[in-house]
Formats: sequence, C-alpha cells, structure tokens
Amino acid sequence: MKTRAITIVGMGDDGCAGLNSIAIAAISSAQVLVGGERHLGFFPDFQGTKISLKTEISKALKEAAELANENNVCVLASGDPLFYGVGALLVKLVGAEHVRILPHPTSLQVAFARAAWRWDDANWISLHGKSRNNFLTRLKRIAKLGVLTDPENNPAAIARYMLDHSEISWEAWVCENLESEDEKVRHFSNLEDLASCTDVGPLNVLLLRRTDKNWRPLPQIVNQSEDLFAKRIPKQGLITKKEIRLLSIGELQVRRESVIWDIGAASGSIAIECALLADLGHAYAIEVDPESIAFCRDNIEHFGVDNVTVIEGRAPEVLSEIKDDPDCVFIGGSKGSLQAIIETSFNRLRPGGRLVVNAITFENIEEAYRTFRELKLEPGIMMINISRAVPLARFMRYEAQNPIHNFMVEKPFGVANEPG
Repeated sequence: MKTRAITIVGMGDDGCAGLNSIAIAAISSAQVLVGGERHLGFFPDFQGTKISLKTEISKALKEAAELANENNVCVLASGDPLFYGVGALLVKLVGAEHVRILPHPTSLQVAFARAAWRWDDANWISLHGKSRNNFLTRLKRIAKLGVLTDPENNPAAIARYMLDHSEISWEAWVCENLESEDEKVRHFSNLEDLASCTDVGPLNVLLLRRTDKNWRPLPQIVNQSEDLFAKRIPKQGLITKKEIRLLSIGELQVRRESVIWDIGAASGSIAIECALLADLGHAYAIEVDPESIAFCRDNIEHFGVDNVTVIEGRAPEVLSEIKDDPDCVFIGGSKGSLQAIIETSFNRLRPGGRLVVNAITFENIEEAYRTFRELKLEPGIMMINISRAVPLARFMRYEAQNPIHNFMVEKPFGVANEPG
C-alpha cells in the first residue's frame, strides 16, 4: 500500500464552500470518493468510483482500503474525522502511516461559536444512536456541555428527561443545520420551553449550561449520611453505615467505566454511590426482599442516578440474568447462600476486578473465610470498629456501631472469568 494513500477530508454543511485549497486538491486528485450520501451529493460531477457509507460502514471502508492499493482514495467525513467520526475506524484498519487527515471544525465547535460560549471548560456527550443511561449521572459533575443528538434523543426529549429528574436549572441553545443555507440557532432560557419545542430538525447540536450560580459539582468521593436514604426503620435501616460504606467502596476500587454488582443491596446505598463514581459504567442492585426493593428504587430516583439497574430475586440464581460481567462485586447480604454467591461472583469477575464481603455474624465470617481458602484465595481482612459521638445530657459520649469484618480479594490477570 502506498504511504498516505487515503486522505480523510472533514466537511461542514456548507459543502465545498468551506474547504480550503489542500482539501479541494485532495478531492480533485482522487479516483475513489467515499462518504455519506449527503457528502457525496456535494460532488455530482465526480467521474471516479463512489462508495457510500450509508450502511455497512466497516465493509465500505474495507473496500476503500483495498482500492487504495492502486488508487488515490479520499474519504469525506463530518467535521473533525477523529471526533466521533470514521477517522479512528480507518486508522485502525490501515494504520496511521497510511492516512492523512484534514479536519474541519466540528459541529460542537461551530455551535459554541454561535452561542459565543467558551468551550475549553465544557464537556460533551454523544447520545447519537446510544442509550440515555449514564446521562443524568454524568451531569452531576458538569456545568456546561454539548450534546450530539439523534431523532430519539432529540433536544425536546432530552429536556423532558432532565425535568422528570429535577434537573431544572439549565439554559440551552439548539443549533440546527450548522453552516448550511437553512442554519437555525435558537436560545432557550429554560428547559420547560425546550421540552415543548417540536420543530427541531434532525441535524442539530444541543448546548446546555447551568443557571444556578450556587451549584457545585458532586464531590469526587461521595459519602452520604444514611439519613438521606429511604430505608426500613423498624430494622434499623438495613443500610451500610457511611463509614463502612466509605471503606468498602475504597476496597472495590471503582473506576469510571466499572460494572458493579451490589448483592444484598437493601436500600441501595453501595450501588448508588458506586454508580456516582462509575459515571461511564453501570451498577446492579440485587435484592430479594420486596420492601427493600421499593426503598432501593426510591433512593435511585431520589439521587437521580440513571446507571443503576435493580435486579429482583435471590442470589446466586438471579445473577445469571445480568449480562455484564462485573469489575467490582460487593456482598452485603446473602440469605444463607454466601459460599455460592462468592463462588459465582468470583467466576464472573473480570481479571483485575475486586470482590468485597462485609460480614457481621460469626457464621458468615467463618463461611466467607473458609470459602476463600477453598478457592485458594488469600483475602485481605480487616475488622472495622466505628464509634460515633452522641449527646449525653449536656455532655458527649461515644456509641459503638456493630463491628464489621471486611474481606477483599482481587482476581489475578490471566484468570479467565467464567460466563454466567
């Protein structure tokens, strides 16, 4: 293959008018032109071979790569080809040394320019062809962002979704058909107006910015008081106390992309705080008790996390319903099946992942330790004793919480996880 045989040209909706002389020369010298129908339509007089990226993009790019052995190939892309574009796919396919990229300003860059907002401090999220899961959770640390939309995740639908979950203090810009003759840019001072807007075209970018001057981003380490969670009061909450929660989540080593299983989730505090840390990942709250399940769902709604799924049923049997293998497993309740839960969870755990068990009773402490040893695992173990200051008349005294045994094992790399 010739060096730099494939040139990727970024374009805007203004078509040829927005191209510089280098990009025009690359297109003029091409024998093969590759792109979406809209981009190819800008060159009706092209005499060479045209390959459409309308469907089966991978197949079309492979065909282009083969033709590049004997032809000059030019690929047309939207904006910057390396920003949610075909650039990365083509580089992976043929190698960076065989690709020349001529970027154009992205639609997000143009949108921020239209709104006259600085964007070096902004975030961006693509909902194009994607689920809204994680969107609300990610917002908790974001003050300004650009959103790439699609017909289902259109600006009005996104605004309604935010309003339904109490994300109300935002202003918005909707930028349609950027750089084309029918460009339209509209400002919405509140989400209520945007939620009722039904005349937005399919090619659009949504910009969002908080209007609450007192807003602060979520702290990196979330450790909420158990008083903020709905819980079963007659049974003293069935909730992991905040100090134990902090240590347990620390042992799990949650990352932004982590998949977390919270087994015996009860009020869901572990799953929710892990989900807030894993804003690009997902948490599963596994619980069998109907009353606890109701409280768990209430807490998920209260904290506004959209990357937590409640799995109703008894572990370990119900774990087979979860298709995502975990990076982190927390076992806080077992209903007498601790050994089977540990074995099943460890088998599904991804290499490098961590499994943490909290045990209170002598029986569970013994069963956890014995199970790990039978699996030829040497767990890290700590006993956690926490005392809190409480009033005593006009004085203060310490009140001891239940001591907790905390077990942690990490799955070595090279040990395959077994599918459920």
